[in-house]
Amino acid sequence: MKPLTYSPRTPYFVVDETLLRRNLEILRTISTEAECKILLAQKAFSMFAIYPILREYLAGTTASGLHEARLGHEFFGGETHVFSPAFREDEFSELLGYADHFVFNSPRQIQKFASRAKSAGKSVGLRLNPECSTQEGHAIYDPCAPGSRLGTTQANFNEKLIPLLDGFHFHTLCEQNSDALETTVVAVETRFGRYFHGRKWLNLGGGHHITRADYDRDRLIRIIHRLRETYRAEIYLEPGEAVVLNAGFLVTTVLEIVENGLPIAILDMSPACHTPDVLEMPYRPPIQGAGEPGEKPFTVRLTGPTCLAGDVLGDYSFDVPLREGDRIILEDMALYTMVKTNTFNGMNLPDLLWRNTAGELSLVRSFGYDDFRDRLS
Repeated sequence: MKPLTYSPRTPYFVVDETLLRRNLEILRTISTEAECKILLAQKAFSMFAIYPILREYLAGTTASGLHEARLGHEFFGGETHVFSPAFREDEFSELLGYADHFVFNSPRQIQKFASRAKSAGKSVGLRLNPECSTQEGHAIYDPCAPGSRLGTTQANFNEKLIPLLDGFHFHTLCEQNSDALETTVVAVETRFGRYFHGRKWLNLGGGHHITRADYDRDRLIRIIHRLRETYRAEIYLEPGEAVVLNAGFLVTTVLEIVENGLPIAILDMSPACHTPDVLEMPYRPPIQGAGEPGEKPFTVRLTGPTCLAGDVLGDYSFDVPLREGDRIILEDMALYTMVKTNTFNGMNLPDLLWRNTAGELSLVRSFGYDDFRDRLS
């Protein structure tokens, strides 16, 4: 990556090396002090150009299917773990060439695939559903919601499969502190703890906001130490957001201001295309220099340029009125952004930029018409 010698065209993502390494140092400290392994959950962030940096701190990657597993295997190295609610028969043989650990979702998936994985020298685990929801306001990301398809409940657990299992996996959290993990661990042990003895590993999944300022890391370390001592098992964590929390930005430009009850700024970024979690989760991105509606003198609605009526970022307030050509910087824009972008309406995907510790910007990847066209028929 060579430093840019020109002003980049908005919209573009920027990942900041200094901020990223700050997160990674925290994760490495946890890994060392808790004697656990931490993996990158690629579903949240898969900017593989910087995998060599992540590899300095993390033990490997997790994947949700064939393509993520291949990406992690080819560009990250280390351990490659894969989980899917249901693996495809026509992909499984190829997956065996990429993944080291296979986590299956149900006893039926174990019966169907585990023996082939074991014969290939792979580690095999089962995802558990402790039926213990600790989330508020994020039902779409709650694996323990009633009727969830994710993980095996106590009622569906099959003890006859234990000889095939090297470990167990449970992932129930979303942007949560270690108190939620502690609650979950109690529920998991109550339902399944008697099966943990003799297993090689326990994977505590993701959703741990480890690098957040108010995260209780001491509690996390205590939880991991107790699990290690109780079951004599390797402990894995697979955070996604925590790896790149607050380490990325999305820079956009005001194209136009219209009025309809309040000023409405049309930006050159689209929430529907470039930050879909804004609509899906829903999620309100922080913006540099902006406040809540009414907090500062000038409140404006920030919107995208697509034909979708609901392509709206939200209402924000500023110290001065926005004008055409103003730059707006969205914060915390590395996680669940690049991996979810789309080209609805033929919108161009934002360029991907890297800012090194010297403050130099480099272009990692740009996109154009071909990227839109080649996704179509």
